[in-house]
Amino acid sequence: MKKTLLIPIMFCATTLFAQEQNTELQKHQQEISVLKQKLNNQQSVINQQKTELENLSSKTENQEKKIDSLTLRTDENAKNIHSIAENLGAKIQQTENASKDSISKLDKDVSTNLLYWIIATLVTLILGGVIYWLLGKRIANSKTDVETQIKNTKTALEEESIKLDSRLVEVLESQLKLKLEEKQIIPINSNNEIDHSLALKVADEIVRMQKNISKMDNETKGLKPLVKGIERIQANFASNGYEMVNLLNKDYDERMNIDVINFITDENLPEGRKVITAVIKPQVNYNDVLIQRAQVDVSQN
Repeated sequence: MKKTLLIPIMFCATTLFAQEQNTELQKHQQEISVLKQKLNNQQSVINQQKTELENLSSKTENQEKKIDSLTLRTDENAKNIHSIAENLGAKIQQTENASKDSISKLDKDVSTNLLYWIIATLVTLILGGVIYWLLGKRIANSKTDVETQIKNTKTALEEESIKLDSRLVEVLESQLKLKLEEKQIIPINSNNEIDHSLALKVADEIVRMQKNISKMDNETKGLKPLVKGIERIQANFASNGYEMVNLLNKDYDERMNIDVINFITDENLPEGRKVITAVIKPQVNYNDVLIQRAQVDVSQN
């Protein structure tokens, strides 16, 4: 009976134990599966890193190859640069030597040319000064000679003019005398109109002569006799009833019975003043009656 009870109990215990062992085994299997999964994941990561490492190694090798190539090129360039520098240095030295020779030669040529130019300039200046002095002296002498000739010519012309005017004065005096004798012969109550043409001609000539005399030197030969002759004519003129009104240098008034030929601007005159500065034809009165209006030039400011 006891054996019969013990067997089921043992079977149950065994079953329980087996179940517990089975449960434990399942847990361990699950843990092993998780660990395997983690291991697989780690192996995958390791494989990926290995691949990346291989790629990096490959890139490194490529970089090393490029570096080696660049190193070779750099060495070649350094050699080329060194060779070019040596050639360039030699050429620079040659050029410098040639330049020094050219500059030295140029300095010599410039110094020589400069000396020649200085000598030529000095000679030119000296010759120019001598020529200028000679020309100045000659021009001064020529100017003096020309001025002397002009003065002599002017004097000769003035003297000749005085001679002609003196002869004209004599002719006018003789004609005035004839005119006076003719008047004495003609009866006073005669209806014949008086001819004033000679008197007016004499008046015009007197004005012309006086104008010329005002421009001459007082010491001109024959001037004084001419002045005396004009004074005689004026006296004879007045004795025949004629009067020459002196308007020269008189203030001009628009109410004057005269003809103004030209108005001349003269800033030396006071503002607003007008002066008769030239008489072209004189004013002539006969027995206090106007027979010829004056023609004048008036200066004004």
